Order: sequence, then C-alpha cells, then structure tokens
Amino acid sequence: MRYFLVGGSTGIGRALVDILLEERHEVIVFSRDRRDLPPEVEYYAGDILKDPLPQLSGPLHGVCYFPGSIMLKPFHMLSETQFRADWELNFLGAVKTLQAVYGLLRQGEGASVVLMSTVAVQTGMPFHASIASAKGAIEGLTRSLAAEWAPTIRVNAVAPSLTNTPLAEKLLNTPEKQTQAAQRHPLKRFGTPADIAHLIAFLLSPNSSWITGEIFHIDGGMHSLRPL
Repeated sequence: MRYFLVGGSTGIGRALVDILLEERHEVIVFSRDRRDLPPEVEYYAGDILKDPLPQLSGPLHGVCYFPGSIMLKPFHMLSETQFRADWELNFLGAVKTLQAVYGLLRQGEGASVVLMSTVAVQTGMPFHASIASAKGAIEGLTRSLAAEWAPTIRVNAVAPSLTNTPLAEKLLNTPEKQTQAAQRHPLKRFGTPADIAHLIAFLLSPNSSWITGEIFHIDGGMHSLRPL
C-alpha cells in the first residue's frame, strides 16, 4: 500500500515511517527537511504553509497530517496573530493537504485519513485556548469528512496527551519536568512517538476497515480517569 505523510521526518510521523516500512508499504513524506529518513522513503522538501504539495500520481491508500504547535499562554496574553498562526498550521494545512490528495485517495481501495487532535479539546486545560481551538476544528473536520467521504474513504483522528517529541521538548527538557508530566497521567508516564504511531498504523490499515468518524484518545487515561 502507498501512504503520504505530511511532517513525517520527526516525532510521531517518523515513528510511523518505520512501522510502515517494516510492513513493506510505500511511504511518501513531505516536510521541511529530510533528517534521517531512510533512503527508500520518497521524499519531497517543503513548508506546508508556503509551498505547494508535490504533484503525486497513482492511488494513495492513506494520508496523515502531522504538523502542529504548542502555544501555551494565558488567554489574555494571546494575540490574534498567534491564534491565526495556530489555526493556519493545525487546521488550514490539513485542509490544503486533503483537498490536494482527495482524487488520489478515491483511487486507493479502502483509503484512510488520520488527523491529529489533542487531549486538550475534550479536557479543559489552562493556557490551551489557542491550540485547543484549532484542534477542535480538526475534530469537527474529521467527523464531517467521514460522513461526506463514506463509504470510499475513512477519516479518523487521534488525540494524544503530552508525548516526547521535538515539539514538546521545552515541556520535558529537565528530569523535574519529566517527573511532573508523568505524574499528571493516571498511567504515570507521558507518551512516546511509538505509542501514537502504532495506533495510527492500525487506523490506516484494513484491520480498522469498519471504523470512521472517530476521535481516539491515547493519553495515558488523562481525559477520562481521576485516580485516587
């Protein structure tokens, strides 16, 4: 099968690349730099906010959109420009991607789309107003497109809690921060890229062929549990 990942050179996307290659799928990545992607990856350099997507041909069996941001500030300190930047990267970039590849997804039998949300959409968290708003739009888009594109294309989203990726580096860059982050989760650890990537690989695969329009919370129990 053939999969297209936007932002697949670091973090969760990079972990997904390894899983898909191990399963002998074709992988296409569009991101700002190649980093250490394996040579068998079909790679295109570009910035989703500035550059056109590559002109691909042939069917696609799955698409994932990974670019994101973590803008954590009190609401009164967030500027309209910052809200717009989160919206453009997290939401409009996904829209741009899906509009560009829709025809190729229709050619891929059992095609699947996976988008990225956050635990902060369902679980109100201080200082998350901007990112939670943008990812809330992603959850609305997920359900809307799942209805519109059924039965040809499935659309789901995953909503992680804090995961150890380059994006979250400032939140986990000391042992003290790591301990505090782990203790906030009922399972007493924060996420790894592989935790999230394995769920995404399942949602891309035929093993999830009767699942669409869902938001999967993979967050160490954060959104639903209140341990003693």
